[in-house]
Amino acid sequence: TLTFEEAVFGAEKEIEVTRLEECPECGGSGAEPGTQPRRCPECNGRGEVRRVQQSLFGSFVNVTLCPRCGGRGVLDDNQGLFSLSAPCPECHGRGTKITDPCPTCFGTGIQRRERQVKVRIPPGVDDGQRIKVKGRGEAGANGGPAGDLFVVVRVAPHPVFGRHGKDLTITVPVSFPEAALGATITVPSLGKPVHLKVPPGTKTGKTLRVRGRGIGQGDESGDLLVTLDVVVPTKLSDAQRKAVEALAKASPGSPRAHLEV
Repeated sequence: TLTFEEAVFGAEKEIEVTRLEECPECGGSGAEPGTQPRRCPECNGRGEVRRVQQSLFGSFVNVTLCPRCGGRGVLDDNQGLFSLSAPCPECHGRGTKITDPCPTCFGTGIQRRERQVKVRIPPGVDDGQRIKVKGRGEAGANGGPAGDLFVVVRVAPHPVFGRHGKDLTITVPVSFPEAALGATITVPSLGKPVHLKVPPGTKTGKTLRVRGRGIGQGDESGDLLVTLDVVVPTKLSDAQRKAVEALAKASPGSPRAHLEV
């Protein structure tokens, strides 16, 4: 889990990963050190699976790589009008048989181990986004190259800021006099504070936009969206009450006149 700031500015994190790796004892061969796998006598170590099929247009042969050995062990099984094929039942498509299995991996050639992996988090990453770490996944089959590691990012919420794409969002309270008369207020951002002009007559829910103060850099950066919340006091001093009463007397008409009630 990243902090909000790490997601915005980028970071380098070290995570613990449990993955299948090439056995260090046998080097992935599955055979006990000092021994070698033997060529499979059933398929003679070949690396193709052949399918012979008969049709109205004649017969044809479809050749595919063995899914287990990637081109080593084979079995040809021609049965009249059509042919079924499968990896060699003796070597399971490897082309070789292990007579003396490695005592560490028990002949599998792989082991499950825990590793610390460094992951570079790019600036502006969002919650739920996947980051690809090339070559740090699980070991490939039969000594093949390792796969890739995909890290799903989780971002902790910020106590003040929210996010909408590349835009930062924040709700800022303003007093009734500031909203009615207008004011210049100071608003936090993820960089330096921003001085913002509140226009006279501002209502709750009005959103002001500060260009380029969101997520990203240069022309790619988002904006800071400031939503104003007009705070109405619940407890008034005598002086405040008199001031509000004077304002009420000076205010012409009713704001509900259009409702005709």
